[in-house]
Amino acid sequence: MIQDTSNVTAQTSGPKRVLTGITTTGTPHLGNYVGAIRPAIEASREDANESFYFLADYHALIKCQDPAAVQQSTKEIAATWLALGLDTNKAVFYRQSNIPQITELCWILSCICAKGLMNRAHAYKASVDANMAEGEDADKAITMGLFSYPVLMAADILMFGASHVPVGKDQIQHVEMARDMAQRFNHIYGNHSSILTLPDYVVDEHVAVLQGLDGRKMSKSYGNTIPLFLPEKQLKKHINKIKTNLLEPGEAKDPDSSTVFQIWQAFATADQTAAMRQAFAEGIAWGEAKKQLFELINAELAEARERYNDLMERPQDIEEQLQAGAAKARAISEPLMAEVRQAVGIARLL
Repeated sequence: MIQDTSNVTAQTSGPKRVLTGITTTGTPHLGNYVGAIRPAIEASREDANESFYFLADYHALIKCQDPAAVQQSTKEIAATWLALGLDTNKAVFYRQSNIPQITELCWILSCICAKGLMNRAHAYKASVDANMAEGEDADKAITMGLFSYPVLMAADILMFGASHVPVGKDQIQHVEMARDMAQRFNHIYGNHSSILTLPDYVVDEHVAVLQGLDGRKMSKSYGNTIPLFLPEKQLKKHINKIKTNLLEPGEAKDPDSSTVFQIWQAFATADQTAAMRQAFAEGIAWGEAKKQLFELINAELAEARERYNDLMERPQDIEEQLQAGAAKARAISEPLMAEVRQAVGIARLL
């Protein structure tokens, strides 16, 4: 049974252990930047936060069976976070597959997780519904990875005692399931103590969800993204592809229904946003609005782009950072896993 967390909101005082995973499929885009990467890096600079950021390469295998693509995405995403200023001396930045205790905990959690809970997972239900709508067998092409990935996600969270997990509204269920599994484990094996920390989800209502080139949510699955570190000329071309209406220069335009304005707002200051809103009311030409949007985005990303391109030429340096982060992560995961093993009876005979 999924526990009701409607009254379990993020605490505003005391230390926070914040955890975020990034699936290593595809190239980071502007939507990833404003919706997840930028706020996460800002949060990592707060002294009250212990930040854990990991590359979810095991999760990537659910969606992608192209080894080269997974490895390339791992390199691009790691280089992106480092280029944008993630301080790995403060944050724990690691590759999921470098922490064997995660998959071990995943198996133990799967042994106490009810199948009915997995039946209610959004991704699985959506796949079943799509199959049924096409007249196919309900479980056609559904792997055990897709079916049970919420257990692996729970292991990711519980392994490091995350107290706060930033998510979008569509991902709240993942944290609720992790809470459910932690509660069940503690009930069965805890002997009146809480071995696994119950996480809280954090939904930031102010984080932007960017529209893509076609006006839908910017998403790799829609093919409507603007990659984050495109060269200047390519960035300008992509911005010029943003879908607009047929209103002529001089005709007032509605900023609240415009993808151009919505992306502008995600990068602009309050004063810049107000000025662009006024320009829309005065009938700014679409070409001019896109030109200004390119200049705004390029100004914010230019220095990070240089650092990114440099890092991509030095993959061994990226790997060193990931290995150092993995060592810090294992310093936490190994003692917890030893406690979990002892609790379930998998321990040395005395």
